[in-house]
Amino acid sequence: MNKELEHSFVEQLQKHQNIVHKVCRLYTDNVDAHNDLFQEITIQLWRAYPKFRGDSKFSTWMYRVGLNTAITLYRKSKRRIKTQAFDSVQFKIKAEKYDDTEEQQLKLLYNAIRQLNDIEKALIFLYLEDKDYKEISETLGITEVNARVKMNRIKKKLKTILNP
Repeated sequence: MNKELEHSFVEQLQKHQNIVHKVCRLYTDNVDAHNDLFQEITIQLWRAYPKFRGDSKFSTWMYRVGLNTAITLYRKSKRRIKTQAFDSVQFKIKAEKYDDTEEQQLKLLYNAIRQLNDIEKALIFLYLEDKDYKEISETLGITEVNARVKMNRIKKKLKTILNP
């Protein structure tokens, strides 16, 4: 690839890398898995970049590649034997009083979202990123009406998960 294309890619990736981090946070539950997924998404973005035509915004295209990569790896990981993450059993001593209410609420939300199927996760992620239904439908390759219907079903499903 030529230097101009490489420079353009690096510039765009740096500008929008939070998108990739958010996708990674949604589909992983520890730092190592997050870093691995970030690297894999970056590789896939780099491979696909020469074919990026600019029909949509770079960030929309980046969401699509990132989510597709995460979904593919997530499906593959479901075939593996589950192990317990070391971080979840590690004890931590805190010296000062810390209000973790917001953190606990986020944890509950992410745990509820992890119970959704891969397409539902992608849709709720884009919704929480304040993407409108037009952009959600373009990113996921579904109609706007379908995105709205699925979103309403997801909201009901999350309510039942969070408030049994």
